[in-house]
Amino acid sequence: MPELLRASLVLENGFSFDGYSFGYDKPVNGEVVFNTGMVGYPQTLTDPSYKEQILCLTYPLIGNYGVPGKKTKNGLIEHFESEKIQIKALLVSDYSFEYNHYDSVKSLQQWLKEEKIPAITGINTRELTQVLREKGVMLGKIVINGKGKNQKLSDPNKKNLVEKVSSDKVQEFGSGSKTIAVVDCGAKNNIIRSLIQRNVKVLRIPWNYDLFEKNESFDALFFSNGPGDPTLVKKTIDLAKKSMESNYPTLGICLGNQILALAAGAKTYKLKYGHRSQNQPCVLKGTKTCYITSQNHGFAVDSKSLPKNWNEWFYNANDNSNEGIKHKTKPFMSVQFHPEAMPGPFDANSLFDLMLKEVKK
Repeated sequence: MPELLRASLVLENGFSFDGYSFGYDKPVNGEVVFNTGMVGYPQTLTDPSYKEQILCLTYPLIGNYGVPGKKTKNGLIEHFESEKIQIKALLVSDYSFEYNHYDSVKSLQQWLKEEKIPAITGINTRELTQVLREKGVMLGKIVINGKGKNQKLSDPNKKNLVEKVSSDKVQEFGSGSKTIAVVDCGAKNNIIRSLIQRNVKVLRIPWNYDLFEKNESFDALFFSNGPGDPTLVKKTIDLAKKSMESNYPTLGICLGNQILALAAGAKTYKLKYGHRSQNQPCVLKGTKTCYITSQNHGFAVDSKSLPKNWNEWFYNANDNSNEGIKHKTKPFMSVQFHPEAMPGPFDANSLFDLMLKEVKK
């Protein structure tokens, strides 16, 4: 193992976790969260929903299959969910300095350093996860070789993080007789892939782009995943209101679920430690059907605040939090989990077909 600098994670409550820096040697701060997934760190690290977050991976061995090359297909990078690493910093128990995979071109360490992302190995991730589950997610800072001790912590959830991860131009993907306008709040690439595989044209638009004012031609509006507090993206919420008032099929995933709920008049709230994993059980309400889902969110819809013309569609079998909403009579629906997976199971992938039925009627 190469010689590494000492590094620490210091939480806002004073708890400290020591290890060694194996990424870019730069002190940073952000919101500390954990993910219990066992595989898929290239997809996880590039998920825009992790913007401004210091991510703890609970699976102990990280890095042993390296990082794939950035091959593109249909205008999107394969094996990655965005163009770059989105997390603020990475925390692992045991980083594997040696890697082996037929598709890998570099080590995780090399990738992190290239993109200037700090990382610590040797962290007691089990204890850290227990602290975050008991106390809730909290702010923290990365201190490297004594540097960064006096950083002032800032809460990223007070910023409009969607603005930082959304595309700044309109882009087209795929082809088909129907056009789905995807409002990019930090859209994962596999949402776009999942749609174009179903023979529709995708128009990816910025979070604050008003298709109605621009007189764009489209058949449905799809609100993507993304980071931060959903109440701060007021222009996106207003766009969802316009879409539903015009009776367009209005769909959503993750943050999109919260945006549809807010546009309908419901409320959202911050979860104690969020859902970030690949094995969250979600029940189709009124049935015994349960999907095992991939998730990454820190906020949720208050299902009790839904207007009377809306139903809760799915709920989480672990904590009963909302996992989807659906209008009783109109083509408006969304899920909190990630049917596109990447990483995680594809159990719920068929929901794309269900949603697109409303578009192709």
